[in-house]
Amino acid sequence: MNTTLIHKYNIPGPRYTSYPTVPYWDETSFSTTGYIETLKRSFEESNDSEGISLYIHLPFCESLCTFCACHKRITKKHSVEEPYIDALIKEWGMYLNLFGRQPKIKEIHLGGGTPTFFSEDNLKRLLTTIFESSALAENPELSFEGHPNNTRRTHLQMLYDLGFRRVSFGVQDYDPIVQKAIHRIQPYENVQSVTQAAREIGYTSISHDLVFGLPFQSWKSMENTIRRTIAQKPDRLAFYSYAHVPWIKGVGQRGFDENDLPSGEEKRALYENGKVLLEELGYVEIGMDHFSLPSDDLYKSMLNKKIHRNFMGYTSSSTQLMVGLGMSAIGDSWYGFAQNEKELEQYYARLEKDELPIFRGHLLNTEDLIIRRHILNLMCLLETRWDKPEQQFKELPEVLARLKEMENDGLIEMSEHALKITDSGRLFARNICMSFDLRMLRKQPQTRIFSMTV
Repeated sequence: MNTTLIHKYNIPGPRYTSYPTVPYWDETSFSTTGYIETLKRSFEESNDSEGISLYIHLPFCESLCTFCACHKRITKKHSVEEPYIDALIKEWGMYLNLFGRQPKIKEIHLGGGTPTFFSEDNLKRLLTTIFESSALAENPELSFEGHPNNTRRTHLQMLYDLGFRRVSFGVQDYDPIVQKAIHRIQPYENVQSVTQAAREIGYTSISHDLVFGLPFQSWKSMENTIRRTIAQKPDRLAFYSYAHVPWIKGVGQRGFDENDLPSGEEKRALYENGKVLLEELGYVEIGMDHFSLPSDDLYKSMLNKKIHRNFMGYTSSSTQLMVGLGMSAIGDSWYGFAQNEKELEQYYARLEKDELPIFRGHLLNTEDLIIRRHILNLMCLLETRWDKPEQQFKELPEVLARLKEMENDGLIEMSEHALKITDSGRLFARNICMSFDLRMLRKQPQTRIFSMTV
């Protein structure tokens, strides 16, 4: 671990689940009508050939995890379930009307919040409604996020019966001191039990999410967490860097003192040591923050250069069009982004007026589309090229000049028309992408809006 490079490149930067990133969306020129036109265009271009993706945001949680940066609503009242399912079904019906014909579904991901907050019956009602109005593409990828404390075997069985084969369990850390600090008390036995149940039922891709950089985390506790995780042999692992952004997320992330967080060097050591251990135990690093066994589809998609990254993270297949349903969900037509209302009451109010509950977005221009592809290439394939006219843009010479310093630092290898991120440079993939981020380079943020890159 090169601490000099960590000091040099540990700066605020985006995670690049989109380009442009959300703070740089041009909302003055955005209109829901304009987005709908891109949606229809994308549907006609891609539905028959590859199908569409659905991200469904299920925002309710029974307790607040203080590390979480997601849009959620904390409640123990399960009476909120049925009205929310009704709203999702109505919103889906509005998209069906826009499409004008039957969509073919390639991917569905249930995220949150806590999807398993919802009862089996309510989840089944939502999904059955969607399936009855759609066709399924060949080998669809249906996945959901499960909380080990409240995911029941009946949840797993019902979703499996509907075609779900991938599940992701949020583990974070097994250390009781860390769990107390982040308000996520979750015994190892709960994770072990739900993982075993998923495997017995027949899930073919089980993922565990770990987070490094949490308060009071040490390598000793992290090593213990990794070894206990590997003992359960999940097919995939997300090894996320904790994004500390309390100035954006407010009270939720102020459940501990910032002095309790590992320093930049300590945090990077957690990742470096964890990566070495994971690789020793048979896992392969995929893109940024992800690992998988060589038998998993995510690894195979990386080899075949089919891996994709969006607001759901890395996926082993991709579609041009992703519809976002639910409070705060983001849709992606490839030519535009649109985000739903982030507050539950406003989301309901818009639907009651028979309006798509979109409150902001961005329509990509020609330059955006070119830069978006370069950043996707770097985040997914760790390389990109500009030997064709459609890969070039006006400010490319300035971008290449900025990259020279990273080349001198051994983070990238460059040729006349291509760039490849080195093994050392993987740690700084976000920084490398920032060199292509023309929106941010032209208008540097006046205040801190991103988490640190390291």
